[in-house]
Amino acid sequence: MTVHFIGAGPGAADLITIRGRDLLARCPVCLYAGSIVPPGLLAYCPAEARLVDTAPMTLDQIEAEYVAAQARGEDVARLHSGDLSVFSAVAEQIRRLRRHGIPYTLTPGVPAFAAAAAALGHELTVPEVAQSVVLTRVSGRASAMPPKETLAAFGATGATLAVHLAIHALDHIVAELTPLYGADCPVAVVVRATWPEERILRGTLGSIVAQLAADPAERTALVLVGRALADGDFRESALYDPDYRRRFRPGGPRSSDELQSP
Repeated sequence: MTVHFIGAGPGAADLITIRGRDLLARCPVCLYAGSIVPPGLLAYCPAEARLVDTAPMTLDQIEAEYVAAQARGEDVARLHSGDLSVFSAVAEQIRRLRRHGIPYTLTPGVPAFAAAAAALGHELTVPEVAQSVVLTRVSGRASAMPPKETLAAFGATGATLAVHLAIHALDHIVAELTPLYGADCPVAVVVRATWPEERILRGTLGSIVAQLAADPAERTALVLVGRALADGDFRESALYDPDYRRRFRPGGPRSSDELQSP
């Protein structure tokens, strides 16, 4: 018996990985977060599967489902929204599985920030503008942020920020980042990326609060902030420049320094 943690992706049922879909199809038990996992994904489960919505459950109750499935010798598919590597609450479940000696696997999913970037039609890293993306959040009821992980600290780098689980704190985000990025810095709020009801608010740090007030969203939204979201001019990378010699493009002789660089 194994518990298979599966990243369900951002919403659209066809954005689950093939591996995740196949695991769902063969597991007799599926635990899923009904508040944020779209019901269309459950169509991949066997018709007779035990489907358990964990939205109203405590961690103790979820643990009990794993232990009961172990006693029956039944594999469990555990569906989480987005990707398992960030903000998924998988770590605390894994710790309890280890206490029981229950084996588990992790299958990644399409992360929310990637789905939001696709919805915007934007790359989040642009040459000489931003070459880093910071995935972060703000303190909430579920858990506080570590003292050094602040919006101001991350914003000081000029990186593109993908602020999760924070639509309720947009005023705070704007207040913290405006002195660092400027009021004209582009901002996008992507609500329910890839869901049928997906919508996008595009603005700046100076305008986005008023825009959200006029078109409210309460949850399942990602806030993206950074100069990389602008449509202005930027320097093209040298990667496809005709004078850029690399391993897979014919060219003249290369120095030893060139051979050691990408």
